[in-house]
Amino acid sequence: MRRFHLFSIITGAVLLGVLMWAVGPRQLWRELSLLGWGLIPLTLIEGVSDILHAFGWRHCLSGPHRDLSIFRIFSIRLAGTSINYLTPTADLAGEVTKGTLLSMNHPGPEAVTGVIIGKLSYALSKLLFVGAGSLIILWGIELPAGVWMAMLTGSALLGAGILGFLAVQKYGKLGAMVRWLVARRIGGKALEKSAERITEVDVALRLFYRQYPWELPRSVVWHILGMACGIVQSWYFLFLLSDRPSLALAAGVWFLGSWLDLLSFPIPMSLGVLEGSRVIVFKLLGFQSAVGLSYGVALRLEQIFWAGVGLLVYWTLLAGRRGDLSEDPLLGK
Repeated sequence: MRRFHLFSIITGAVLLGVLMWAVGPRQLWRELSLLGWGLIPLTLIEGVSDILHAFGWRHCLSGPHRDLSIFRIFSIRLAGTSINYLTPTADLAGEVTKGTLLSMNHPGPEAVTGVIIGKLSYALSKLLFVGAGSLIILWGIELPAGVWMAMLTGSALLGAGILGFLAVQKYGKLGAMVRWLVARRIGGKALEKSAERITEVDVALRLFYRQYPWELPRSVVWHILGMACGIVQSWYFLFLLSDRPSLALAAGVWFLGSWLDLLSFPIPMSLGVLEGSRVIVFKLLGFQSAVGLSYGVALRLEQIFWAGVGLLVYWTLLAGRRGDLSEDPLLGK
């Protein structure tokens, strides 16, 4: 795994270097210099987005976790997000981190269901917002047919997967295959114990959707508000570096960028891929490549800042943890 991490980082760094050389370091530096102190508001907008997403996640929690303060929920989410940024684990390590931090004072299946439902809510929100927004905003923008085909195909596949995941949660079928194997005496005691734990999670999932039928829609609304901050961020960037700071173009930048992010290879922080995707987006919308790369670099600096804050928060939360740190998914042996 360490070799894979090293290979991913080197590959991403090389891609970033090639992009910067192709566009031209001097031209890129000129664009970044124009941002100046404007980089601070760009970074703070992401913080506002994270707070709104924390409110969205709060509606996915059940049991004693519903009584957690929004600051605590925000801290746990920020810690998990930082781990997702920095590790090529398809967002798995960060979700495990969230679950561990949730269960620090309130262990039980509700910690797992909070992470699972939260993941579904965020994915559903992104599909609805990006799908509807793309049809409204990008319809009047001339894009290659291949781009539209990729977006429509991706929407259909993602939508089918999300609906399937929702059905599995709502009807408590997450451990159906494990229970089927145990019923046929396959897997031994270890699988039986796993079946017991995952059955507890299935029961808690069914209970959540019965007790709180409107919490998932409320969560989606908060997540959409958080994503809308990305459009504000794009507009502010265009306001600083472009003579065309229209809200429609800013929305186009965010929607197209979000779709390209779905295709990113899971290397740490999508190093190089984020910058390249923004170059493509800005070229499609009629801007110079340097402007797109400048935006990608600005987003990269913002991510680095919040990833650092998230790691600091993570260690702070662990410092106050009651119990044995050996059970932590990242520190355990």
